[in-house]
Amino acid sequence: MTDPTQDRQDPIRVMVVDDHPMWRDAVARDLAESGFEVVATAGDGDQAVRRAKAAAPDVLVLDLNLPAKPGVQVCKEVVAANPALRVLVLSASGEHADVLEAVKSGATGYLLKSASTEELRDAVSRTAVGDPVFTPGLAGLVLGEYRRLASEPGPAPDTDEPKAPRLTDRETEVLRLVAKGLSYKQIAERLVISHRTVQNHVQNTLGKLQLHNRVELVRYAIERGLDDE
Repeated sequence: MTDPTQDRQDPIRVMVVDDHPMWRDAVARDLAESGFEVVATAGDGDQAVRRAKAAAPDVLVLDLNLPAKPGVQVCKEVVAANPALRVLVLSASGEHADVLEAVKSGATGYLLKSASTEELRDAVSRTAVGDPVFTPGLAGLVLGEYRRLASEPGPAPDTDEPKAPRLTDRETEVLRLVAKGLSYKQIAERLVISHRTVQNHVQNTLGKLQLHNRVELVRYAIERGLDDE
């Protein structure tokens, strides 16, 4: 399977946020040496929000434990300001509550700080194209939370709301596999199509359904029972 970022002409723009200077500098240096463009770093939450808006990175590598403003709040604010921004949490905590809170705040992925440089590099590349990346053992937890959210009653339907746009058979097929928790790479292999084609189908589906991210997309699919088909 080819690298999902191979079609990019420009390097992936990355910002690193961590309150420990030595760790922050080491991560930024490793990413820069791996070919990413490190456009900014920050050491606290307020600084992170300001610099993310100014630097416009593709991926924000974010620690959760920050002074001034917690990482989950940073995640909420930067994603609200720029929905195209992907957030990869890089944390020492593997606590389930921290993982779920990060995902609910808009994070695309969650990696433990025990990850190798190679794992981090791969995670940033995949996060940049919207592929959810989780330290092994956490992906199932997140999918379970998607299911729980989907089982909760939503707002009362608007009787004047137009019917949902019709998805193509392939878009529905991709959506069903997304709901089952498969990564974009796994979907591409299952359907024998390129990673970029999967990404395009997902983006088209998000646009048709007027959804903003994978969390909303999975919830939509589970609510309609697509994960059981």
